[in-house]
Amino acid sequence: MVLLKKAFQWAREVNPSQPLTAGVWNKDLTDLTAYQLLNSDVITYHNYENETAHLLAIDSLKKYGRPLICTEYMARLRNSTFFNIMPLLKKENVGAINWGLVSGKTNTKYAWDTPMPDGAEPKIWFHDIFRPDGSPYSQAEIDLIKSLTGVKSTTQNQPIVSLSY
Repeated sequence: MVLLKKAFQWAREVNPSQPLTAGVWNKDLTDLTAYQLLNSDVITYHNYENETAHLLAIDSLKKYGRPLICTEYMARLRNSTFFNIMPLLKKENVGAINWGLVSGKTNTKYAWDTPMPDGAEPKIWFHDIFRPDGSPYSQAEIDLIKSLTGVKSTTQNQPIVSLSY
């Protein structure tokens, strides 16, 4: 909390042209979360819940009257998928950043709580979207993302440069 307060103080002292934020991730840290929400110009948050729980979180954050960006949301094994969360975020006008893009160095295709000691590919990837060669883990997900972003879908396995909408 001390460092968070100092960081906001230092940032405000230079009169930044960019908005400041500190991402909310744990509702049990009530004092820290309250400070983050009251001092952020843009509300950023993590949510790996299904669409019903995620909508409750969005509704609770909207009361601050600031733009919302979900900085982590997609976890296939927790029923937080592109198919149920991205349409919700678009409908609610919430920006989204996916944690994990290309399988590789950070290994976010593996779930946090499901170790694969032999390094085998999990049946269901946790986060990542693309294989190291640029081919998609799921063409259906790519087609959905393109449809939500206004990009015409193709059957070619070409990586998407931007996932914003």
